[in-house]
Amino acid sequence: MQDILFDFISKYISLTEDEKNAILSLDLFRSVKKGTILLKEGQKSQECYFVLKGCMRKYYIIDGEEKTTAFYTEMDALTPHCVMNRAPSDYFISCVEDSILTVSNADMEVEINSKFPKFETMCGKLSEELLAKQQINFDEFKTSSPEQRYLNLLQNRPDLIQRVPQHQLASYLGIKPQSLSRLRARILEKKS
Repeated sequence: MQDILFDFISKYISLTEDEKNAILSLDLFRSVKKGTILLKEGQKSQECYFVLKGCMRKYYIIDGEEKTTAFYTEMDALTPHCVMNRAPSDYFISCVEDSILTVSNADMEVEINSKFPKFETMCGKLSEELLAKQQINFDEFKTSSPEQRYLNLLQNRPDLIQRVPQHQLASYLGIKPQSLSRLRARILEKKS
């Protein structure tokens, strides 16, 4: 798993053996079972996540109903809002699949950034990319119909169709599971 992480980092900065060893010394790697809740609504946390293998889901519970707002799969990072604002979380994060994650916190980041300032540069680039990606996703969601959202999902993240339970996928698309079934049937009918 460390090779996967180092390959990802090498897209942004080159690493010396000392830097690789410093990262490994932080003991970042965690195996997490499917169904594990990493963060609960109302809980405070300092943990940031990076998915090496598997799938995580971010969701709210509103009037007793789960509302999925994001899925994080291989090479996706997630810093919960509660880490940044030091307040209780408004949402849940759980593992949809058995996953291998890196789990870090602000203290670890400060330690690495002070020893190796180029990590701060990499984090800045990653933050910019993530912000741009989230803005595009938000705009697409707000300006598209449920059918367009599903077609976008098929085009941009087809793996989720097989990896995620239908009720979670429907929630992510902003529709009921029954509507998703009808939508899928309608799309299949158009293709034939």
